[in-house]
Amino acid sequence: MLIAGNWKMFKGPHETRAFLAGFRPPDDVDVVICPPYVSLAAAVDAGVTVYAQNAHWERDGAYTGEVSAAMLAELGVRGSIIGHSERRQHFCETDETVRLRAEAVLDAGLGVIACLGETEGEREAGATEEVLRRQVAVLPEHERLVIAYEPVWAIGTGRTASPQQAQEAHALIKSLHAAQVLYGGSVKPDNAAELLAQPDVDGALVGGASLDPTSFLAICFAAR
Repeated sequence: MLIAGNWKMFKGPHETRAFLAGFRPPDDVDVVICPPYVSLAAAVDAGVTVYAQNAHWERDGAYTGEVSAAMLAELGVRGSIIGHSERRQHFCETDETVRLRAEAVLDAGLGVIACLGETEGEREAGATEEVLRRQVAVLPEHERLVIAYEPVWAIGTGRTASPQQAQEAHALIKSLHAAQVLYGGSVKPDNAAELLAQPDVDGALVGGASLDPTSFLAICFAAR
């Protein structure tokens, strides 16, 4: 079971060190921390498994503001989230750039958590399966690639896919790709156990609830 905490644009180095100083997740659950770029080194120094929140597909070049997978590896980062819905929504991420980023990170010897999921409009239009099939189709088959199903309508809204909805989506994704599949979308201590109990849910990508050590630890222990 894998539990990843996506801190988004929260927690600089000082807050990261304070959070991780007393963070003791269970030994039998794989836990990944995904802080912002400026806090990656602090998290690596704390001895936890660290993923970035994004990585460019080129090794180097004139790409102001971007960071390559090779740079992340040199820092001691173990992988990266790729294609998060906020990247797709706010920064023009496409299925093609998700593929390029994922391949570059894997080629650098790192792990990938590749995010996908439908919007509220797509679900209401009955297009969930079509969207998931399209998004999965671009992802490479690789032992270090994990998929995170994150229904966009459940991210930062307080709404969560029902366990049945999550299970149906995960089963579809697993019929298309051999990767582990995490659920992401308003995962909290009070719904984590039920979501993680679904047969095709292999863990969680946790957003807001990962910012508080007490709630994040509760989710990690629920994964046991």
